[in-house]
Amino acid sequence: MKYMPWSSDRLTEICALWNCELGGQFPMREHLLLQNSFHDDNVLDSASWLAVDEDSDRVVGLVVSKVWQEQRTMVLGAGAGWIQVLLVDSSFRKRGIGSELLRLAEENLIQHGVNKIILGRDPWHYFPGIPLEFEDTKRWFDSKGYTDDNRLEHDLLAVYEEDAEAKLPVHHGVELRLLREDEQDALLAFFHRCFPGRWEYEAMQYFEKGGTGREFVVLEKDGQIIGFCRINDAKSPLIAQNIYWAPLFSSDELGGIGPLGVDQAFRGSGYGLSVVLAGVHFLRQRGLRRIAIDWTTLVSFYEKLNFHVWKVYASYSKKLG
Repeated sequence: MKYMPWSSDRLTEICALWNCELGGQFPMREHLLLQNSFHDDNVLDSASWLAVDEDSDRVVGLVVSKVWQEQRTMVLGAGAGWIQVLLVDSSFRKRGIGSELLRLAEENLIQHGVNKIILGRDPWHYFPGIPLEFEDTKRWFDSKGYTDDNRLEHDLLAVYEEDAEAKLPVHHGVELRLLREDEQDALLAFFHRCFPGRWEYEAMQYFEKGGTGREFVVLEKDGQIIGFCRINDAKSPLIAQNIYWAPLFSSDELGGIGPLGVDQAFRGSGYGLSVVLAGVHFLRQRGLRRIAIDWTTLVSFYEKLNFHVWKVYASYSKKLG
């Protein structure tokens, strides 16, 4: 077995390995793989590796690691590093390949000053943890010093009938609508004020990648944005988290909702529920029957809107030193 630096030269092979092992639940596309695991500036090249079988010259394992490396006003995961994915061909397991990939990742993350490693949850992540049904994976990471953080994250799914109506909520004195193209600065100012950090970063990335505003429902009061809901579909300028696994639904396009939030000063008036309903309204207007929400603990809140649990993840991490 030889271990080679992470390289997009092997993109098609990497995608094929992923789909052979995980495609039934988490189908990978080359465009998504490029977006999340190659074009993200936070991928730490020295901690990202391929395992290649010397006899066949075939990729049989991989690990992708990240640390925050962007020069922005915010820092995500200060002091932490992420392992985005570690995967070994099932026919090559129990040969120490996964252990060697993990050693290479951890060693180089530590050299980069990391004091904690988080599984998933990275910028441009695939998973917010280990899929709950992957019991062998959890036990393997347990044996490597990782701990279950006793926090379950959920992906949710709702399916609507073709003729199901989704009305736009009405509140006195506020308007729910799609963001206009000239309101980018106003939305980013809202995020910086109310939701600094990851959501602000994701909004920045959205506009940098050509977003026009059609992916944001905003709640406006007295000319000021006081709430938002992100919505996604196949026409979005990037593949967003809640539509990663759209290929599972070959007969229907998948829409996505989230994140969403309301300025703390205006909470308690039902605006949070309304902004989600508005998101559903606009996605239904676009003809979408299946809508997913990713990475949430608020299951009972979304159950009010007929969403049900689709996928569950266990949060895992490892403190170093």
